[in-house]
Amino acid sequence: MTKHLTDHKYKISKEERQKLNGHNSFLVFFTGLSGSGKSTLANALEVKLNLMHIHTYVLDGDNIRRGINKNLGFSPEDRSENNRRIGEISKLFVDAGLVVLAAFVAPYEKDRNFIRNTVGLDNYIEVFVNTSLEECERRDVKGLYKKARQGKIKNMTGISAPYEIPENPDVVVSHVNTVTESVAIILQHIKGKLDLK
Repeated sequence: MTKHLTDHKYKISKEERQKLNGHNSFLVFFTGLSGSGKSTLANALEVKLNLMHIHTYVLDGDNIRRGINKNLGFSPEDRSENNRRIGEISKLFVDAGLVVLAAFVAPYEKDRNFIRNTVGLDNYIEVFVNTSLEECERRDVKGLYKKARQGKIKNMTGISAPYEIPENPDVVVSHVNTVTESVAIILQHIKGKLDLK
């Protein structure tokens, strides 16, 4: 199928979109166990960036799995396909000149590496939300851990499916940090990257 595709020469470049927005575009990828606080931090960071007039968009399970990925389950193969699509979508958003804040468990290192390579090394910042399984279970915001312990959910990351801890994340925050502290740590790391050269 791809042999019949032809690259179209677009008139407006990513650099021109970034110049119009007044900042660089890239992906901030939040990974961690379910209930670790990824989406909370992505949303809090978006509010902070919005106040700085930075153009952003949050991607998470709510807007991806209910739409473009609603045909996928939670098998290892489906998780990898979910992340492949997230990488491709993120690449388009980065090309559009936005700072993308993606919050996904993404339990496999190979899938996170795929996303990193898809958007480009210079366009990828990995944030490991290092919240312990015990703390995530204590929170159990969506009741998933309880159901997994009862055998009602299969392939639950951290219970019946593995989570591969990131080998070299750019930023690490944990549940001992408040949301405000975590956002400040992440913002400090990405501030220089926002500036146009």
